[in-house]
Amino acid sequence: LHRPPPAAGGSGPAGSCGRRAYAPPGEKKRFYQNVSISQGEGGFEINLDHRKLKTPQAKLFTVPSEALAIAVATEWDSQKDTIKFYTMHLTTLCNTALDNPTQRNKTQLIRAAVKFLETDTLCYRVEDPPALAELQKNEWDPVVAWAEKRYNVTIGSSTSILGPNIPASTKETFINHLASYNMWALQGIEFVITQLKSLILSMGLIDRHITVEKAVLLSRLEEEYQIRRWGNVEWAHDYDLYELHARTAAGTLFVHLCSESSTVKHKLLQD
Repeated sequence: LHRPPPAAGGSGPAGSCGRRAYAPPGEKKRFYQNVSISQGEGGFEINLDHRKLKTPQAKLFTVPSEALAIAVATEWDSQKDTIKFYTMHLTTLCNTALDNPTQRNKTQLIRAAVKFLETDTLCYRVEDPPALAELQKNEWDPVVAWAEKRYNVTIGSSTSILGPNIPASTKETFINHLASYNMWALQGIEFVITQLKSLILSMGLIDRHITVEKAVLLSRLEEEYQIRRWGNVEWAHDYDLYELHARTAAGTLFVHLCSESSTVKHKLLQD
């Protein structure tokens, strides 16, 4: 990966799919040799040879920070003979942020994220089997306690199918907190929440309180318990776990890179 002078304009390929509106394009034969980034008027652009990358809606693929551009360029550069679009999560998230296929504004994105709190994985507990109930208490309670202290809110948990009664003040606090993020970062936050089925775990991850590995393990606690008890189809479990790790890590990285409007100097990847 290198960075030549800005390439001449021209139509580039469409990016990969967005979670809500784009159907996965699958795979395509790699048609470029070199990947580079250049700075344009609207931000940083990705060049495939001398063609500029475009979104599925044919908009110029432009990202707000050099660090994010390098990360996206690395996704394209790491493709071998075949481009596997479904592995390019950062490209997908950028396409979603640029095209906004569901046409939602910032308020709608925030409210969609906070709504996950009503069905948060960490808030729904079992009574039987007792071993699983104890595991949930030991593993989940510390994260819930951290969130309550960190945001000065009440969350709680419940064994009822209806879940806990989340106070309106708690939701309002999270709405105000998420409002501090820009639209790009909010797209990434929603993506992470969707992977983990938990606003609490997602905020713990984005706030660097827990690691990706820990967040994924906690989000799959019941499944992992059942696997240890009954066994599993090894290849299927491993693939699902790998995918969840990859998506969660990419979403978290995306949020962090979109939350920092920084320029990376002299840290470009070398071939």
